[in-house]
Amino acid sequence: MELLKVNGRFDGKKIAVGILVPVIGGAITGWLANRNAQEKYDKLKKPSYSPPPSVFPIAWTTLYTMMGTAKYRVGMRQETGNKEKPAIPLYELQLGMNYLWSFLYFRWGLRGTALIEMTVLLSTIALTTYEFYQVDRTAGTLMIPYLGWVLFALCLNYHTWKLNDRK
Repeated sequence: MELLKVNGRFDGKKIAVGILVPVIGGAITGWLANRNAQEKYDKLKKPSYSPPPSVFPIAWTTLYTMMGTAKYRVGMRQETGNKEKPAIPLYELQLGMNYLWSFLYFRWGLRGTALIEMTVLLSTIALTTYEFYQVDRTAGTLMIPYLGWVLFALCLNYHTWKLNDRK
């Protein structure tokens, strides 16, 4: 519970919104982007280190929850100062880019374009992590697993693209 207290305060509504926006947004995006695309994806050659499909929803739900918690903490800190920091706009940008990647990769099969977009996404996540850390060390730390997972996903994206048609 201490994780959810910022400056001794807890705001249940803000933490709920902070977590639910990325979790529900990710679920909706995944459903829309993956609908009718899973059969094509299953037929692709994948690198040996590619995890089973059941890992992805668990990983993303956990990461979205951590991201939402980080945003909540930064938002709570910015209520009492640090309003000039670009942390929240960067967070929103990277979240939108995260959602876009699913459409590029799964829905439209543009794995090369998705690879480029994910490279920019990774940079944006790194910047967001840095800015979050400047505002709240815990928030910045909560973003690190997401940064690592997207780096892993970048490698998966690259090797899957390389092993297949390179579209």
